[in-house]
Amino acid sequence: MDHSADAQRTDLMTITRHVLNEQSKHPEARGDFTILMSNLVLGCKFVCSAVNKAGLAKLIGLAGDTNVQGEEQKKLDVLSNEVFVKALTSSGRTCILVSEEDEEATFVDPSLRGRYCVVFDPLDGSSNIDCGVSIGTIFGIYMVRDKNEASLYDVLQPGNQMLAAGYCLYGSSCMLVLSTGSGVNGFTLDPSLGEFILTHPDIKIPKKGKIYSVNEGNAQNWDEPTSKYVENCKYPKDGSSPKSLRYVGSMVADVHRTLLYGGIFLYPADNKSPDGKLRVLYEVFPMSFLMEQAGGQAFTGKQRALDLVPTKIHQRSPIFLGSYDDVEEIKALYVKEAKA
Repeated sequence: MDHSADAQRTDLMTITRHVLNEQSKHPEARGDFTILMSNLVLGCKFVCSAVNKAGLAKLIGLAGDTNVQGEEQKKLDVLSNEVFVKALTSSGRTCILVSEEDEEATFVDPSLRGRYCVVFDPLDGSSNIDCGVSIGTIFGIYMVRDKNEASLYDVLQPGNQMLAAGYCLYGSSCMLVLSTGSGVNGFTLDPSLGEFILTHPDIKIPKKGKIYSVNEGNAQNWDEPTSKYVENCKYPKDGSSPKSLRYVGSMVADVHRTLLYGGIFLYPADNKSPDGKLRVLYEVFPMSFLMEQAGGQAFTGKQRALDLVPTKIHQRSPIFLGSYDDVEEIKALYVKEAKA
């Protein structure tokens, strides 16, 4: 009997092994981050299973509540939020949790407190659930200064203070993309093992891409640099081929494609949303962190995205992120406008 296939499987790099390897690079580490990550991964597996069964389990109907953003909550949103809050709290390693679905930050009971703050969007793109389009979970991790004196200031830090960030994409396969500050790695859930396996080691975004991703339905409300940039994508003046437009409307799906294939993802400010639409803490920061770790850039229209200092937990910001050269182009247009 040939056992070579089984032998190969035990040699796979699981996400737990990867996090333990990263931990071994820090002699002062106590294993807290590894425990936190294993609980976060468990939450992702649970939500993946729920998403796959959503139609069957009648989880698709509306829960009837509206969240802090004024969006109707789906049952799956509510479920996902509860899953992550419970998984993260029970790890005994978290102190403050900020979720897109909860108006206030959650301060963990002192008896269960740890050193980490986790900011997350439990189910991003949930308006796409009914039509089977990819949705996902986005998260970022900070460390608190003192778990006994924890306050909102511990999460209202610039994105450059994040220790780790990632997202889990629930699509044709379930994929978790993670950075702990030394590159970006992608793990795919093997349903037969129930484990996330390293399938995309050391992801690097191409320096320039052929795709732009934006909701062109908002074009009439855009500012001059955004309008000019998109016009250049469609009608390049240097004789190059036009860029292709790809827009899912599910941030995790759009950013995931941008990360793998290159190009740029834009959610600019406009007349309707002068502060942009995406939330700083649990959408803009984690995705910007990943882009920079993969060799790309992230820009708000005014500054490097990760240097932004949030003042509110649900604050919004415009964002342009993706391939280094593509973001450089839009930055140049904003500089030119500022000088005009």
